[in-house]
This record gives sequence, structure tokens and C-alpha cells, in this order.
Amino acid sequence: MKKDLKYRKGVFIVTFARTSNGVEYLLLKRKLHWTGWEFPKGGIEKGEDTEKAVKRELKEETGLTPIRVRSMYVRGKYDYPKVFKDRPGIKGMQWKLFMAEVKKTDKIKLDSREHVGFKWVDFKTAKELVKFKEKKDSLKAIQSHLRAWDFILIRK
Repeated sequence: MKKDLKYRKGVFIVTFARTSNGVEYLLLKRKLHWTGWEFPKGGIEKGEDTEKAVKRELKEETGLTPIRVRSMYVRGKYDYPKVFKDRPGIKGMQWKLFMAEVKKTDKIKLDSREHVGFKWVDFKTAKELVKFKEKKDSLKAIQSHLRAWDFILIRK
């Protein structure tokens, strides 16, 4: 049965802010379909490009507007543990990774249908809290990119 199902096209959005304490990552406490910490993510709507999907999903899930968005040219896919009633015909998500910088001082307004809380954390804490391997790997990719970028800026 699962072989006839399709993958939902989506985006992972590792969201971060630069603070006096360094880079902090925004994690959301998921309640829809499973419980745990994640970063914003979501499906791409018909006729929408990936960058528009990133901005829309970030706004819908957090109320935030990014300062900048960057594609990381990292892709992946995963299967859902089961077929969800609100996603008929879908067996999992095929995603593309983005990073989005936001201001930590902006007010967060959660989509209460999907999430019950949020927290700003450092890299080590974020890596411990996110549950799934593809999310841990995405977080590591962003952290490596930010460190390399900061190194280049310091050397100039």
C-alpha cells in the first residue's frame, strides 16, 4: 500500500539569531502527529517556489519574518511512521534545507494547531533536543556554514 503513495515536497528551515551570546537556534515544541522539538518546516504549496514556501512557513509557524534566507543545497526525504488522516496519499516528506536569520527580539506567535512552545538554544542544546537524524544533520550543516562564514568575515 505505501508504495503507491507520494512524498510531500517541503522545506526544513533552521532558524537562528545572532546574539551577544553567539548564534542561538529557534526550536518549536511539536504536538501535531508527534511530540518533540524541531525547527520550522512545511510543505510547498502548488505554484510556490521554495523561497516563498520558507517565508510563508516561517510566518505561519512563528510569526517571524526573516532578515535573510539562504538555500543550503541539501536535500533529503523520510517516511512518516504511518499515513496521517490530514495527509491522504502521502507517505513522507521530500525536503530541501534552508537557513533563515531572524531577530530574536521579534515577537513569536506560534501556530497553536502544530506547536505548544518554543525556545532559543545554543547549538549543543539544539543538537540534543531535536529528535530525528535528518534534523540533527541539517543543524550541523548550518552550524558549519555559519562558522565558516564568520571565519571569512573575521579574516577580511
